[in-house]
Amino acid sequence: MNWTLPGTVLSVDLDREESAEEVFSAMFLTGGLVLSQVTQVTGLEPYIVQNWVRRGFLSPPQQRKYTRRQLSRILTINALKSALSIDQICSLLRYINGALDDEGDDTIDDTQFYRAFVLLARTVTREGYPAPEELGPMLDRSLAAYEEPVPGAKQRIKAVLRILITAWRSAQLQSEAQRMLLELP
Repeated sequence: MNWTLPGTVLSVDLDREESAEEVFSAMFLTGGLVLSQVTQVTGLEPYIVQNWVRRGFLSPPQQRKYTRRQLSRILTINALKSALSIDQICSLLRYINGALDDEGDDTIDDTQFYRAFVLLARTVTREGYPAPEELGPMLDRSLAAYEEPVPGAKQRIKAVLRILITAWRSAQLQSEAQRMLLELP
């Protein structure tokens, strides 16, 4: 069964956990992505991505190429913008990573953060949204490889991921309700 990766227009195999990583690794074999490639992956208009850079939501591309880290930030914002305001999303990202246009103060690399988010989204898609007591172990699994650079960082990241997965699922449910509404006779 296929599903669309959060924040993208890319369809991957839901039954293969590594399918998302394979897609992104292949994209960056030759280095970064130019703006037109970013817009193809995200479905966003170029001016939106450029505006996010101008507003400091991510660092500017180097030599007109976006890194995987920058793409991960774009995908995270894009996946949540229908459920949360841009200001709310950026506030959450600042809570874990400080200044959004400065990668030097991050407590988690955006690529690792997006991977954790995708793992959670994949699990929720496969198994349904968990009961509150089941979400904690899911968050632990999604951050199993993460080593916090400062005490308390992992707890902050878990808190943000809990909000993000809830907002993402909320947006999915809203879309489903809209589709059902259109199908009424």
